[in-house]
Amino acid sequence: MALVNVRRDVTDAFYRYKMERIQTKIEGKGNGIKTVVVNLSSVAQSLARPGSYVIKYFGFELGAQTNIDPPDDRWIINGAHEASKLQDHLDGFINKFVLCKKCKNPETDVVIKDGRIVLDCKACGQRTDVDLRLKLSGFILKNQPKKGGKKDKAERKAARKAKQQALQNGNKENGQGSGGENSENGSNGSGDKNEDEDDAGSDDEFTRKINADAQVIDAPAVVRDDDWAVDMSEKAVKARQSQLPSEFRQKLVLGGGDEDDDEGEGGGHTVYDTLGDWIQEEAAKADSINKVDDIQIYVKAKELGIETKHKTVLVLVQTLFDENILTQIPKRAAMLKQIITSERHEKALLGGLERLLAAQGKEHPELLTSDKIVKILHQLYDKDLVSEDVIKKWGSKASKKYVDLATSKKIRRAAEPFIKWLDEAEEDSDEE
Repeated sequence: MALVNVRRDVTDAFYRYKMERIQTKIEGKGNGIKTVVVNLSSVAQSLARPGSYVIKYFGFELGAQTNIDPPDDRWIINGAHEASKLQDHLDGFINKFVLCKKCKNPETDVVIKDGRIVLDCKACGQRTDVDLRLKLSGFILKNQPKKGGKKDKAERKAARKAKQQALQNGNKENGQGSGGENSENGSNGSGDKNEDEDDAGSDDEFTRKINADAQVIDAPAVVRDDDWAVDMSEKAVKARQSQLPSEFRQKLVLGGGDEDDDEGEGGGHTVYDTLGDWIQEEAAKADSINKVDDIQIYVKAKELGIETKHKTVLVLVQTLFDENILTQIPKRAAMLKQIITSERHEKALLGGLERLLAAQGKEHPELLTSDKIVKILHQLYDKDLVSEDVIKKWGSKASKKYVDLATSKKIRRAAEPFIKWLDEAEEDSDEE
């Protein structure tokens, strides 16, 4: 996944504001040719602007028709347009509708009042007007975010997090902090270290590591004989792998009726099997899945060309987590957020979770209880790995896509208290 600075005129590799480079896919031919902006939602989220603003800006600049509210996250511009050209137009959007006019910082909110569009900078406090003569200004005035929309949900989520943190701080005085809650699920680093580990695993930190290791991604791997202190022969690795818990030895189940079969998943060994096998081998070498490095995992996925695929999320959930998932999610969250860029990725995350719970539940039945599943969903939600809407849709109907129908129903019944909590919090926010 290619990341660039939000301000491309800034060459500092450690510039904190990053976004994905625009990715496009040309479809159709003749008069029906069109350009799909594959990752527009992710780019718009990095800029804290609705995707409709960005796609409409492209339409105005290119003189082409666009769709502004796609239900399937397929943002389309009529005609064939190169990604580099769209990236240049995006710079114009950022300069006019995102950057603070005083400090040139992208930490701004759009405030619409009395027919004016104001950029409220959270960094320096400056409030500046957007030029109303711009074509997109008229569109923004006519398409203000509706109450109860995504921005409102984000605000509600922030409020819920604040309340939850307040409760946790109160519990810590009695020795029942968030680390204590998860410590019953394993002793692999939970407790007082959780806060530091979360900071070390932040998005910015992971991005810095990716940038620092960028040359490693494209460079051939060089392994010296003195790098390893253990026998790394194929026979030795397989012997250690056979001693791992059964969840690491089991074959990954990647099928399940997914309509996107463009990688040939249905026949023979696939790149996803390769990634899963590699993670299991690395876990065998390190004697623990928790010691397999996030950067190495991301680099391997990039080598295989699947770092942007939603099925990669399915593999990672089944290989990186075990019965200690509650303490493992915070440590893997930064890396997973780099890969999870759409609703489809989020659905794959929940599908992988279903398969993991079904497999682990045989030896650890407590994972299938309502208490555990609610806590797991809380972790995924709090770490912004899955959205409120996707969780609600997932919980509304059982599916046999990833596991058998009976298990799917059992997992969703156990998740009901969390979904009810989301509904009640939304109702409370609406009343306020």
